[in-house]
Amino acid sequence: MQKNINHSDIRVIELSHIVEKIKEMILSANYYLGDDIREKIQASIQTEESETGIHILNQLIENADIAANKKMPICQDTGIAVFFVEIGEDIHFHNDLEMKNDKQSGIEQAINEGVRRGYTEGYLRKSIVRDPFDRVNTEDNTPAVIHYDIVPGHQLKIWFSPKGIGSENMSRIYMLKPSEGMEGVKRVALEAIELAGPNPCPPIIVGIGVGGSFEKAAILAKKSLLRPINQHSEHPQIADLEDDILKAANNLGIGPQGFGGRTTALSVNILTYPTHIAGLPVAINMSCHATRHSEIVI
Repeated sequence: MQKNINHSDIRVIELSHIVEKIKEMILSANYYLGDDIREKIQASIQTEESETGIHILNQLIENADIAANKKMPICQDTGIAVFFVEIGEDIHFHNDLEMKNDKQSGIEQAINEGVRRGYTEGYLRKSIVRDPFDRVNTEDNTPAVIHYDIVPGHQLKIWFSPKGIGSENMSRIYMLKPSEGMEGVKRVALEAIELAGPNPCPPIIVGIGVGGSFEKAAILAKKSLLRPINQHSEHPQIADLEDDILKAANNLGIGPQGFGGRTTALSVNILTYPTHIAGLPVAINMSCHATRHSEIVI
């Protein structure tokens, strides 16, 4: 039996509003280092044993201060624009901008228009090429990479991360045997960190996705980087695993910017998902000290 829809329950959001919010998110994420990361770097200065390491950590704070005061990017690599979007199922998007692209939904067009304006008006480096082989720059940092979830309610939540490719290139995925368990996850995480060495600009933040399928694990790893680094997993066993990997990583001796020391990583963030009885996918997404992100609720 078909149920009549009460249109008063539908919330209408103008695409122009989303465009402006996306532009603001892009500028904010690129200009300002997160408070959680700043506090962890400052705390690491007190525990770092290497004089060179201490000098570098102080430089990272100084760099963040200059970026914030002058409204300049924290890093020259202003990244590929990655979004996680939760759309309440009671939302309707109204295209008041008259954007017309038969291959994109209204919300996707709005996000990409926000990216275009943010990167252009903010004079941020545009790093996206239209094709992985012909390498022609799109000149506005679009298209973005967007992950969608449909959830109950009337809210639109958007998380943005300008992901630098230096750390992204050091990321890895492993298809482990289920019997390898948490020890296997720890082993491959440390292997990935050691192989990455100085390349992802340590001290790094390590996002780990465990479970699901090949591609789900990678999305989990990327999404885990959005979690504040002063928070652990809500699951005690996973929180313990995060702590174990972090301590072991900081004993590798890589140190700030790879010059040696005890501050190789600032945090290890793990997200898990149900998986197949015969599988244990593990994705490790490396991120530099300036793991930039911003979020809004509309």
